[in-house]
Amino acid sequence: MRVLFLAPNSPKTGNCTTAERIRNHIVAAGHTCVLCDTREFRSASDVSSLMMQEPRFEAALAIHLFKGGRLLLDAGVPFGVVFGGTDVNEDVKDEHKRAVMEEVLRKARFAVAFTDKLKGRAEELLVRNVKSLQLWVLIACVRTKQEENVRVFLLVCGLRRVKDPLYLLEVFAEWHSQNPLVVLIIIGPKIDPVFTAEVEESVKRSVGVYLAADLSQEELHAAMQKSFALVNSSLSEGMSAAILEAMDLGLPVLARDVPGNAAIVKHEVTGLLYSSPQEFVSMSRQLLDDHELQERLVRNGKNFITTCHNPMTERIAYQKLCWCSTFVVLLVCSEDWV
Repeated sequence: MRVLFLAPNSPKTGNCTTAERIRNHIVAAGHTCVLCDTREFRSASDVSSLMMQEPRFEAALAIHLFKGGRLLLDAGVPFGVVFGGTDVNEDVKDEHKRAVMEEVLRKARFAVAFTDKLKGRAEELLVRNVKSLQLWVLIACVRTKQEENVRVFLLVCGLRRVKDPLYLLEVFAEWHSQNPLVVLIIIGPKIDPVFTAEVEESVKRSVGVYLAADLSQEELHAAMQKSFALVNSSLSEGMSAAILEAMDLGLPVLARDVPGNAAIVKHEVTGLLYSSPQEFVSMSRQLLDDHELQERLVRNGKNFITTCHNPMTERIAYQKLCWCSTFVVLLVCSEDWV
């Protein structure tokens, strides 16, 4: 089967990582999967025109109901959608976008949510009986030597406002002034040029906080291995790939207490959830001094990935969804023959 896969595909973002992973699952089942960036299309008619070209696409998949799903409304083939955090945290607030997403769900053969909480919010705000499958991340581990003295807190995010990378800037600079061995490094692609300039200017005026260029996945995993903890400061999340990668790589996680993070981080079990910059510093100090806490978070985080985010289970699930879509197409064709 030839599948068109639409996703917001900015390089080195969580969406890009997730899209490539799902595409690999589909290809491993023997299908052809063509991954396209949603920014390549202005409207659903552009995708409809692509569908008419040879060789024809027989099915489609999209990440994000509004960004990707809306482009499949006139595709003329069975399609499925994967919820992003933006769908239920941001786009649902816009009446036009909400109406479009509801139409997408009415036409989609299946919908996938990252977590049970994301599924519940989608059901509450958009439509009932949306199917949910757990998603997870397959990581290639890159081991590097841990620095002995400096403790690096690594904040991985695309530079856009919803990720709120400046949330901890002031308190971390104050903490660094008291303890020069703690530093905060922000790594991620420059998605919003205006906001990126604001971040760059703010970091320049701060001490102990650094902004690094975005890295390849292998380089990023190496940076994680050199760090003391992974930090998330987002205003909202669907499912943070960086958090799951950190758990898999044996890195403690300190995440802002928002629903998307709380769905995958259990406080003081698989990570630490903070609600204010001051609470972040307090928890970070505790983590530095409490080796038993460090070991427990790392151990439980790794177990969580192994038991709840198994890549082979995800692969089988997506392959089954594609098979079901093919079966429906064949069934329709058989009825036409009759």
